[in-house]
Amino acid sequence: MQGTFHWLRVNVFCYATENEEVIHDAMAELLGTDEFELDIADSEHGNRILIFSAELSKQKDTTSVFLKLGQEMIGQLKENLDDRIDDDCVFFLRLDKQELVQGRYRIAHHGDVLSLTGKIASHPAKKKIAVGKMTEFLSSLDRPDI
Repeated sequence: MQGTFHWLRVNVFCYATENEEVIHDAMAELLGTDEFELDIADSEHGNRILIFSAELSKQKDTTSVFLKLGQEMIGQLKENLDDRIDDDCVFFLRLDKQELVQGRYRIAHHGDVLSLTGKIASHPAKKKIAVGKMTEFLSSLDRPDI
């Protein structure tokens, strides 16, 4: 069976005023591993920005991430999937970084976030089919055999 996503990218920025170990640990907790990439960039003011990123392509890894979000978040996602998937079958979710470092997962509507972006394996590649596939995936997370 084909997975839900071709890929799922997870990114979070750690600014100079933030504790990089706390951000690192929060991302590792969500992913279930600390094996992800670290890039360094400079802000427009010359401060260092760390960019933690991972790309998941295995169904068990993407399923694990969504299970960690919890049933309440999964329910919220199911309610507005049409707004979270674009015409190119890409899913978007932003989690509040301040909540994340406290071990809670909350949808964010601002810029200080951990972002999840995933290309849904939709054949043919149509938004309606991608929404259906994502709905099916999220609904399957209710099952105890996963």
